[in-house]
Amino acid sequence: ANTRHPQAPPPEPQAPGITATLTPEPERLPRTLAIERPSDPDNDPVAAPVQAHNAAPEPANEAPQTADANAVPEQATAQRDPTSTVSASKTSEADTSPSATQPPASAQLSYSVEGQSKGLNYSATSSLDWRNEGSTYNARMEIRVFLLGSRVQTSQGQLAATGLQPERFGDKSRSERAAHFDRSQNRIRFSNNAPDAELLPGAQDRLSVFLQLASLLNARPGAFGAGQNVDIPVAGTSGSEIWRFQMQDLASLDLPAGSLIARHLMREPREPRDTRVDIWLAPSLGHLPVRIRLTQDNGDVIDQRLSALP
Repeated sequence: ANTRHPQAPPPEPQAPGITATLTPEPERLPRTLAIERPSDPDNDPVAAPVQAHNAAPEPANEAPQTADANAVPEQATAQRDPTSTVSASKTSEADTSPSATQPPASAQLSYSVEGQSKGLNYSATSSLDWRNEGSTYNARMEIRVFLLGSRVQTSQGQLAATGLQPERFGDKSRSERAAHFDRSQNRIRFSNNAPDAELLPGAQDRLSVFLQLASLLNARPGAFGAGQNVDIPVAGTSGSEIWRFQMQDLASLDLPAGSLIARHLMREPREPRDTRVDIWLAPSLGHLPVRIRLTQDNGDVIDQRLSALP
């Protein structure tokens, strides 16, 4: 539910690939919501390995990759929520405004991790390896917990005017599950035999979504004010849903890497079992994430904070 402001200011003209409108802030008080249930590892975008370490191996019958590298998502045909602000869909070919996205330059980021699982505190380390190859990209996020192993998420795909176009998303602890983005059929296929999901315009995976947000802010930082929402379809390894991020104000963060100014974005879960995601993107680092905090309704938390400047 949203509170109503007296009058929202007129939206800034949008670039190709974006439609944006200011929306009222939520009327309800913030809820304490969640990272991941052991029965549903797909519910955690970055994945705490302490919960996934003993997961049973998944079937390894992945579908072949048939993604069309040159395909560009068509304009969304489904009816949109009138209060939504941003969706990464294609606009008219005649539109001559600046590019809708600007992916950050390649970088390697290291994080210090503090977490709580089932009432027990733990410390860990994590890293993000982001490779911008001009027309393609590769991203790899790994969280390592001493004596408990690691969990790795990977995303590969194309870079287009609308931003990142994932082709494959992998999520591995002991075994790997994957999602394949089949643009020729507009379907997302899953290696664990979950039903296919529709490939919506601008769809991302649970890792690429953070880099897509950085790409949007790099291209038009003034277009996204506090209180504005950004809607992005996000796929895990067994399904896809719309994630709504609400823009917050710029804030100064005291991190192990030092003090940095960053834009705070918050994903407010729609269902009690969903993950709450708080992410801080630093303009000085191409809006790469300098802090990622995931919160679960049972009190479990994982907080990644940049430990060294790239």
